[in-house]
Amino acid sequence: MASQRWTLPLLAFLSLLPFSGSLAGDKPDIMLADIYQQGIDLSQYWVSEKLDGVRARWNSQQLISRGGNVFAAPEWFTKDFPAVSLDGELWMGRRRYEETSSVVRKHQPHEGWRNVRFMAFDLPEHGGTFDERVSAMKDLAAQVDSPYLATIKQETFETEETLKQQLQTVLAQGGEGLMLHRKTARYLRGRSQDLLKLKPHTDAEATVIGYRPGKGKFTGLVGSLKVRTDEGIVFYIGTGLSDEERRHPPPLHSQITFRHQGFTKNGIPRFPVFLRIRNEQPE
Repeated sequence: MASQRWTLPLLAFLSLLPFSGSLAGDKPDIMLADIYQQGIDLSQYWVSEKLDGVRARWNSQQLISRGGNVFAAPEWFTKDFPAVSLDGELWMGRRRYEETSSVVRKHQPHEGWRNVRFMAFDLPEHGGTFDERVSAMKDLAAQVDSPYLATIKQETFETEETLKQQLQTVLAQGGEGLMLHRKTARYLRGRSQDLLKLKPHTDAEATVIGYRPGKGKFTGLVGSLKVRTDEGIVFYIGTGLSDEERRHPPPLHSQITFRHQGFTKNGIPRFPVFLRIRNEQPE
């Protein structure tokens, strides 16, 4: 096995919704990463590549999105998956997020899934420490024989220098960053210092909750998106939108990725720039 996101007309809005349209029930309780800061004891963390795929939960029967929707994965894709809960990413390779999202958002199973892999990085219902979960995932990888399932490689680094060297290696190969997971951590819902992301720039996600009309050359278009972060911070993003995205902006309740340069004293992201819609996560 290998190792290693204006109110529109109704039809246009529905065309952006992913998967089969059926709900699995409640949204899965997922663990979210905080931002890496220098000075931590690196010997206490496992390190893996941050894959820019589509987050998914295997609940032992179905693949579920962050929003609680069922992915329309073909039966042959998951038939050899284990009867345990897995947290991971649907992934087609580096720099292929948009392509991956397009494949897995289809409402019906199709052959495009042949190029997708579910890259597992955690066992959310295991109950043990991450050290114990890494060991369990290694055992699982040895037992499961599926060309569509793999576990993400976990490594250790003792110094800041070797960690940054690994980051540069991943970036040179087209990757986007690293994830650091505290060895003693239990799987917890929400954002946690036990899980950290290290990237060459700061990006985050927010939910679209409204729009501000454009002015001047953007009259009649969207001027900016009104968004809310998981922490409840509300602000506007007007930079980074193309003319087409201003004509057909991300739908209400969709989740977007944006880049920023730190925070104001009130916790608002400074100089936010829209990057893209995370189509796999509708509400």
